[in-house]
Amino acid sequence: MADVTPSSRDEYPYFEGITTRWADNDIYGHVNNVAYYGFFDTAVNHFLVRSGVLDPERSHVIGLVVETGCRYMKPIAFPDRVAVGVRVDRIGTSSVRYAIGIFRGEEDDPAAEGHFVHVYVDRDKRRPVPVPDAMRTALEALMLHRQGKD
Repeated sequence: MADVTPSSRDEYPYFEGITTRWADNDIYGHVNNVAYYGFFDTAVNHFLVRSGVLDPERSHVIGLVVETGCRYMKPIAFPDRVAVGVRVDRIGTSSVRYAIGIFRGEEDDPAAEGHFVHVYVDRDKRRPVPVPDAMRTALEALMLHRQGKD
C-alpha cells in the first residue's frame, strides 16, 4: 500500500461531535472498525439534514452508499469524544464522494481517515437521479480546492 499523507484537521470544513459508546469497544480494548462507518454515516447525514436538503423519512431523492473505505492510524476507545470531519472531494451527476476524518478530542492528526460514495436515487424506483440543485449547493460548501490534492 502506498504511503498516503493524512489530511489535517483544517482540511475538513464541517465537523460533527460524537461520543463513543461502551458498546463501540471490542475485546481488544479499542473502538471496533465497524463503528467508524457509523460515524461516517452519522456525520454526513447530520450535515444533510441540518442543511435542509434531506428528510430521511420523506425525501424523494436519497443517497445509497456504493463504496466505502477506511485507513486506521491510531486507536480510539470509550469514553473518547471524537470530531468527525467531512469534506466533499467530488460531485458527479448522481454521485458524491465524501472524505471523512476521525479526530480524537482536539487532536490535529486523524485517528482514521476514510471515504464513501453516495449514489443519489429515486426513493421508490431505486434508480440514479441527478443530485438535486439545493443539495448540490449545500455539498459544494464542503469542497476544498487544495493545491496538488484534488
